[in-house]
Parts: sequence; structure tokens; C-alpha cells
Amino acid sequence: MGMLSLAIWLPISVGLVLLAIGRDEYARVVRWVALLGAIASFLVTLPLYLQFDSASAAMQFVEKSSWIDRFNVNYHLGVDGISLWFVLLTAFMTVIVVIAGWEVITTRVNQYFGAFLILSGLMIGVFSAIDGLLFYVFFESTLIPMYLIIGIWGGPNKIYAAFKFFLYTLLGSLLMLVAFIYLYIQSNGSFDLSVWHALPLGSTAQTLLFFAFFAAFAVKVPMFPVHTWLPDVHVEAPTGGSAVLAAIMLKLGAYGFLRFSMPIAPDASREWAWLVIALSLVAVIYVGLVAMVQQDMKKLVAYSSVAHMGFVTLGFFIFNDLGVSGGLVQMIAHGFVSGAMFLSIGVLYDRVHSRDIASYGGVVNTMPKFTAFALLFAMANCGLPGTAGFVGEWMVILGAIKFNFWIGLAAASALIFGAAYTLWMFKRVYLGSVVNNDVKELTDINAREFTMLALLAIAVLAMGIYPKPFTDVMDASVAQLLKHVAMSKLI
Repeated sequence: MGMLSLAIWLPISVGLVLLAIGRDEYARVVRWVALLGAIASFLVTLPLYLQFDSASAAMQFVEKSSWIDRFNVNYHLGVDGISLWFVLLTAFMTVIVVIAGWEVITTRVNQYFGAFLILSGLMIGVFSAIDGLLFYVFFESTLIPMYLIIGIWGGPNKIYAAFKFFLYTLLGSLLMLVAFIYLYIQSNGSFDLSVWHALPLGSTAQTLLFFAFFAAFAVKVPMFPVHTWLPDVHVEAPTGGSAVLAAIMLKLGAYGFLRFSMPIAPDASREWAWLVIALSLVAVIYVGLVAMVQQDMKKLVAYSSVAHMGFVTLGFFIFNDLGVSGGLVQMIAHGFVSGAMFLSIGVLYDRVHSRDIASYGGVVNTMPKFTAFALLFAMANCGLPGTAGFVGEWMVILGAIKFNFWIGLAAASALIFGAAYTLWMFKRVYLGSVVNNDVKELTDINAREFTMLALLAIAVLAMGIYPKPFTDVMDASVAQLLKHVAMSKLI
């Protein structure tokens, strides 16, 4: 078993063991098994970074073995500079989510932690698969544990939110399956991504493939106007579910654009880039304004996620190194920052059982340590220099100005909106005098919550102050992708 297989199947195996333990009287054992399993799963991903050759754009840590002989389907794994960091981010966020749910989840504890660990392995599988059908299996399988997490441990409208999440993302993916079957036929029976990337395809075929992939990945990001499922799901999902959904699952769609849409249909990607850029700018500006009027903290951060992911898709489709690298950095940064924002809201919700901004005010007076963390994450969400939130947005804006000044200017306006809705929320929730007895009786964060938030704070500051390890890994792969997209494959 190679390192990638270990990174995928170790958390899945631990998750299955947790499901087998059963019964809530073993909750203490379950929590410790889940935590140790999550930490071990993170540790086995570290050699991937330590042994990664950043000068090479080729797939590394490749594993290949026959899976379904009759259809030439292989268990084929590998990572490059584009996918490596998302494997580590997934494993890291799983540790955080286990810590976050340690005391909060009191029923079906084994199923809750088991679902998250299985989901972690499946998402790492998505980022590692370089066989088309294997990618599709992992991509669709992630829906099942997240559907259960929302539907079992969610809020009052959890069934509605779970169904909406499942239907939106499943229906979009069906067109991607049709595209995969077409590519399988065109490549004389191969699901190998490197073979698909080299296929000479006509203009019509590329356009149809582009929109088939767009249907799957735009819903997953989610891009405007298919973003409406996200706020509903975030509001109903448990805190851990919201954190993983924002930090990792949204990235599966953006990753798909780089792995499938752009290399397989490069001419169609260039031809229809204006559409993606336009929708991205709408997400960045309009959805930012929508976030400003939200009264529910979770809904505000959910709309904020749509706006921030708009930067990612904008960066990808301006086809320059700053834009694509900036989009990738923004994906990683958004993982840390949005995960931290949702977990911070969860800390308050566990105490007051309300997400309404109006229920709070003057939290700094009773929870000074927690407010310090919340301020850091709010600043990162605004894109403050020195935090992770700044680096990717700045790179995308620079890349957009290089592409077209007015597009860059429109994208930069999002920084103003981001600061407006984030700081206004922070002011109303945390600053001023204590407004009610709920806030007056709040207790500051305990050691578990401090550990969880401190780990995220370190990640946010480290990436903001020294982003070089992140950008160095992806440079060679981004350069090769852009070179590939620039070369016409039309027949």
C-alpha cells in the first residue's frame, strides 16, 4: 500500500471501526479512537509534502493496479502541485472537526465521528484519483456521509436541507458521467486522465464537454446562480458539517475545473471564459452585498463563501500564472478561514443556541480570549495583509489587472464589501456593552476550544506571513497546465 492509499483508507478504516463500536455508552472510547485515527491520518499525509519534488510537474506517488479489467478501469492514484495541498488540508480539518465535536455531540457519537472520518478518506480520494471512473466514484461517494451528517445532526429543517444538497450536487454530476462515457469511447476504452488530456477534440465536442463539466463543478463550488443550496445547508448543518463543507467540499468543484474542464476542453475553456468571469464577478460583488443584509451569522458566512469562491473561479479563467496560483492559494486560505468562522459561530451557538446577530452584543466583555480569535478570523475574512485571506485574493486581483484592468478593479471592490459585512457582524456581536442575560452568563472558551481555534489561528497566520511553501509546490504544475491550455487541440 502506497502513501496515497494509506491517506485514503486509514481514515475510512477507522470510521468503519467506529461504526462497529456502536452504542453511546462507549462514547468516551469512540471519541479517543476518532481523535487518534484523525491525527494518524494527518500524520501519514505529511511525507507527501516532505518528499514532494516541487520542481516537477509530473504526477508523484503514483499507484496503479487493475480494478475492473473488462472496462480497463484502474485504481490509479497520484498527486501533483495542484492537488497536494488539498490532501493535507482535508486531513488537517478532520482533526479540527473531531476536536470541535468532542463534547457537543452526545447521541450517535460513533456514527457522527465515523461519518467524518469516512468522508475525509473519500475527499482525499477525489484529490488523488487520476482514473476518470475512480474519480467519479469518490466524487459521488462524498455525498453520502455529508447527507447523513446534515440529515441526522442538523437543525429543524435538516431533512429539507439534506435533500436539497443531495439533489443539486447529484443532478449536476450526471452530465459529468455522460462526458466521461464519451471520453472513454473517444479514447478507445481508457479512463486514464493523461490519455483524455491528449485527445484531439472538435469544437462542438469540446463545448459540450465543457458545459457537462460546468454543470457538475459550478454547482459544487457553488457559482452564481446555482449557489442557493449552500446557505440553506450551512444553516441546518451541525458546526462540524459546515466547517468541512466550506473548507473542503466546495473545493472539489473548483479542483474539477483544473483537472477536467481546462485540460480536456482547452479551446472551449478559452472561448467560454467570459461566461465564467462574468458569473464570478457577480458572485464576488452581488453575493457580497447579499451577505451584508443577513441576520443569521451562519447564512452571512455562507454567502461570504460564495463570494470568496468567486475569486477562485475568476483566477482560473483569466489564464495567467498569477490568477491560477492565486485561485489555488485562495482555496487553501478559504479552507482555513471559513472553517474557523463556522467553528467560532459554533462556539457561541453551543452556549446560547442562537445564530441570530441580534441575540448577541458585547461578547468581548464575557469571552475576551474567544473574541481575540474571532477578531483574527474576521480580519482574515476581510483579506487583511499578514493573514491567509490576503494572499490569494491579492494574487487573483493582480492577475486580473494583468488580464484586464476593469475586471481587476471590479474584483478588488469585493475587498470593500468583505470588510463591510464581516466587520459589521463583528461589531454587533462582540463589541459594545452586554445586551442581555444570555451574553452576561457566557463563559470563555475551555482548553478544547482554545486548542481547536489556536491550531487554525497558527495556520491562518503562517500562510499569511510566509506563503512561499504553498506557492512553490504548485508553480511547476500551474505552468504546465497553462502551457497545455494555450496549445490548441482542435481537429
